[in-house]
Amino acid sequence: MQLRLPKIFLLFIALTNWNNIVLAQAKFTAIITPATIGTDETAELKLIVRNADKVQLIKPPGLKNFILVGEPTREIGVETIAGAYTSITYLLKPKAKGNYTIAPATILADGKSWQSNAVKIKVVSGRKGNSANSNSPFSGLMPLEEPEEETTYKDFILKKGDSIPDKINRNIFIKVETNKTSCFVGEPLVVTYKLYTRLKSVSHMTKPPAFSGFSVIDLLPLGEDKYVVEKFNGRDYNMYILRRAQLYPLQAGTVELEAASVENNIHFVKQEYLDKYNPAIDLQNDFVPGTLPAEAVVDEKIILDSKPMLVNVKALPVDKKKPPSFNGAVGNFTINADVEKNYFTTDDAGKLKITISGAGNLTLINAPELLWPSGIEAFEPSIKDELNKLSVPVSGNKVFEYTFAVTKNGSYTLPAVEYSFFDPVTSQYKTVSTKPININVSKGTGKQPVISVAENTGSREIFSETIFTKRWLIIVPVALLIFFGLVFWLRVDGKKQQQSAAAKKIAEENNEIKQLPVENPLAKTEMMLLSNNAVGFYTTLNKELRIFLAAKLQLAPETMNKKNIAEGLDRLGVLVGMSMVIQDLLDEISLQLYTPLTDETRLRDCYEKAIGAIHAFDKNRN
Repeated sequence: MQLRLPKIFLLFIALTNWNNIVLAQAKFTAIITPATIGTDETAELKLIVRNADKVQLIKPPGLKNFILVGEPTREIGVETIAGAYTSITYLLKPKAKGNYTIAPATILADGKSWQSNAVKIKVVSGRKGNSANSNSPFSGLMPLEEPEEETTYKDFILKKGDSIPDKINRNIFIKVETNKTSCFVGEPLVVTYKLYTRLKSVSHMTKPPAFSGFSVIDLLPLGEDKYVVEKFNGRDYNMYILRRAQLYPLQAGTVELEAASVENNIHFVKQEYLDKYNPAIDLQNDFVPGTLPAEAVVDEKIILDSKPMLVNVKALPVDKKKPPSFNGAVGNFTINADVEKNYFTTDDAGKLKITISGAGNLTLINAPELLWPSGIEAFEPSIKDELNKLSVPVSGNKVFEYTFAVTKNGSYTLPAVEYSFFDPVTSQYKTVSTKPININVSKGTGKQPVISVAENTGSREIFSETIFTKRWLIIVPVALLIFFGLVFWLRVDGKKQQQSAAAKKIAEENNEIKQLPVENPLAKTEMMLLSNNAVGFYTTLNKELRIFLAAKLQLAPETMNKKNIAEGLDRLGVLVGMSMVIQDLLDEISLQLYTPLTDETRLRDCYEKAIGAIHAFDKNRN
């Protein structure tokens, strides 16, 4: 206790000398879209970090009411307005209907811990039609649909003299497609990463493509098991979409869409074993692994990389026709302005709403520049988005709502607001404008108008500056609270340690301490179960269970098969019933690994069987 107190005093001194507070620090924001979904739909939770030089760790919030679909995706890029950003996106499927609040996430950035805001989502029954994975029709790209019948090819069968590398090169590969290879800054580009295969494999993306220099909007959930049969060079393949996104270039030049890497665990079966063990096997419905010995199957693990693709991003024209009001909007837009009321007193606050509608880089555009008449004090606008991010380009409305106060009574005219944008279809700049708005203000009682902090970001900035100028009034009490809190915690912690040591000593004297359970040999499998990652679950369970059995049966993992596993279980005296459960479990795991679609409904049952098998060894030992 005495050794730890000086650290507290050092902390206290550091807190009370905290003079260099920087208000423009990292910002951590959570966004959920859409805000209302059906139980059969998905939502996108995006965690965005801005103004951070280095992000060391992103800890997501608890998602116990949702199923994580696919792997989270991470993006690093630069936005025209906000600058550098890092984002991580989760695709969530709800477990039941209801109103949910997703707690704040936590990051470690630039050596400090930050929390995001909480977000709310409403889940209704069935489908609402605005799921994050809804397909949007756009030219040149086919929506992903489930085929009527599963197509199984025989290319996974190894005949004598066949070359495994040749079979792999010919029957599985990644292809990248874009709807254009040249575009303007701010003009959307659609990119699709496809996996073509005629083999039996379990695949997952180990390195998502990097889209540095773009603002990214995903159009489909990642890692879907759905596929279509697609022809390439005259041959049919099962085609899986690894990723489809619309990209908005943020800078001109030749930009590289980097490669994606996919790890594939490919399973081949030797022809002679198929003929020997079951020549009449129905390959259309796949083979049953339990009918074949382990030596009949050849496993190959490979990493497939797509080829990087270059995109020519053209700078917007710089000429005399470029309007002074242009601020980076690319697309086709209209603008509208209206006020909450045209008649009010100096006691009241007015509201002006500017709505920009259309299709283009709506997520990136700034508020238009307004010229306010003398006598009107305006605040920074609040911004509301009503966007369909699954359309290409993004469509909808962006609303800027200004709160303003009038100091003197009289008649005022809010001048027309101009808004300029670049239309990539015509390669021309265009300008739209609102109509002037007349307001009449009568004299009030003299009280100050009430400005809502929630609607006025300008007021929040002023409040922050006030805190900064009087920071000692906050820092000193906070430092004292932390100081005394730490002292109290250390005392409680010391008492707990003393109590724990006393309890341990008593337990040892009474011989009540039994051998502690070993670390869960299926720890990684349990993590996959909790995240509902079916492919990762079966792959990890197969590996961890075989490592456990190999250690218990004193067998090399690579030499294990049904015969020597059964002999080893019998040698250890494992009950026949449990031995059959273990062997059936291994067969089921193999079946799931050899089929392209995994059964998510069996995860919990398989895990409980595996845990039961492990406990059977402990009982046998005792």
